[in-house]
Amino acid sequence: MRWPLLEKRYVVELIAGERRQLVDLVRKGKGLARKIQHAQILLKADQGAGGPGWPDRRIAEAYGVTVLTVERIRQRLVEHGLADALVRRQADQAARRKIDGAAEARLVALACSPPPAGRRRWTIRPLTEKLVELEIVESLGRETPRKTLKKTNLSLG
Repeated sequence: MRWPLLEKRYVVELIAGERRQLVDLVRKGKGLARKIQHAQILLKADQGAGGPGWPDRRIAEAYGVTVLTVERIRQRLVEHGLADALVRRQADQAARRKIDGAAEARLVALACSPPPAGRRRWTIRPLTEKLVELEIVESLGRETPRKTLKKTNLSLG
């Protein structure tokens, strides 16, 4: 089944200064390869006067990326500007972390403390449950404490 052609939501129309900046970046060939590749993608996606206006599928095939990558680069150009479209976005690590430095310290201290009644030693599951019970974290999977303890070279065994 072929999907009907959809109208592009984010249309790239470069002005002369932006086009010149991208062409210079590509011609010099100096800098991060991804930045140069993004510049090439934007130049081919340019729907403005004098731009080739290639379809996303053709751009993706030409530069060895997915159509979704081309769409995201176009979106970043339209929403955030040229500088943001040329660099790869880094995930915000602080927003994803469940355990901060203070919680890590509490986890290590807890792992070094005497084990709960009826156990010879701490294991990951009771540690995780205790962190939630003490309201150090709201919720937690087993991998986070395991990786944290591994990072500190703390052995539970």
